[in-house]
Amino acid sequence: MTRDNLLFTIIGILLGFIVGFMLASSITQREAMSAGAVRSQSLPPDHPAVGDAPAGAPGQMQAQVSSALEQAKKDPNNFEAQLKAAELYYQIQRYDEAIAYLIKANQIQPDNYETVANLGMVNMDAGHFETAEKWYKAALVKKPDDVRVLDGLCVVFLEQGKIKESEDAIAKLAKADATNQDLPQFRDKLAKLKAGGKD
Repeated sequence: MTRDNLLFTIIGILLGFIVGFMLASSITQREAMSAGAVRSQSLPPDHPAVGDAPAGAPGQMQAQVSSALEQAKKDPNNFEAQLKAAELYYQIQRYDEAIAYLIKANQIQPDNYETVANLGMVNMDAGHFETAEKWYKAALVKKPDDVRVLDGLCVVFLEQGKIKESEDAIAKLAKADATNQDLPQFRDKLAKLKAGGKD
C-alpha cells in the first residue's frame, strides 16, 4: 500500500467516526431545537435564534485531518504537529503510528512530561508492556506522585505478571490516591497472580 493510499484509508476511517458523531449530534440538536422553539416564542423579536449553531461539514473535517497529517510529515521538527498527528492516530486506535509521532515529539522536546507519560499510555494500550514500563518509569522520575502514571504502571506490572513490582506500584498508588477506583481490581488481580504462583 502506498503512502497516499494509507493516508486516504486513515482519512476515511476518521471520516466515518466523525460522520457518526455528527449524526448523533444532529439528532440531539434537533431535540434541543424543538424544545428551544417553545422557549424562543417568549423572546424579543430581535433576539438571535436559540440552538442554531452551524455544524462542521464532513468535507471540512476530512480536510483538517489530511492537513494535520501532512503538516506533521512536512515539518518533522514541529512539536505541536507531531502531537496532533499522534492524537489523530490514537483516536482511531492506530497505536504504532501514534507512538511513532510521539517519539518524534519526544526527540524535539525530551523534557516534555506529557509526551513521556503519553508514550507510556499508548504503548500500554498497544500491548507493548515492557516499553510502556520504561516510559512510565521515566515519567515518574519527573513526577513521582502522578496518579495517572502510577495507575498505568500498576496495569503494566500486573499484565506482565510481576508480583513484587505490582505490590510496590499498588502501594505507591494507594499512598498518592487512597480512594482511587482502580485499587480494588488491582488488588484482586494481584491476589490471583499470587495464588497462581506467577512471578
